[in-house]
Amino acid sequence: MTKYERIHAWRASHELAKAVYRATKSFPREELYGITSQLRRAALSVPTNIVEGAARRSSGEFRQFLNIAWSSLAEIWYQLLFSKEFGYLSPGAWSRLERMRSQTAQLLWGLLQTVSRRK
Repeated sequence: MTKYERIHAWRASHELAKAVYRATKSFPREELYGITSQLRRAALSVPTNIVEGAARRSSGEFRQFLNIAWSSLAEIWYQLLFSKEFGYLSPGAWSRLERMRSQTAQLLWGLLQTVSRRK
């Protein structure tokens, strides 16, 4: 198991990214280069930035990548809301994805706090 695979926030974000990819398969075809692409890129950004940050040598660099992942989670929040309001996501699908996003955010926030305490 690699360093990042032991990180709970990475595991949660990886599952969120897979769930977003599955959910966006049913989005309208005309949104392929719109909300579908935006949401998928934001979802992939979270675990990708955790992986890249974990590969860095300093906690300062790691923290910077975690901050980028945190921003991507905020982006996902809005894109999920938008998708629900436009009817691209059912209320149930939105609720499940938002719950996953929120759990990922809690784990990532804890990781950010831990890394920030390191100097």
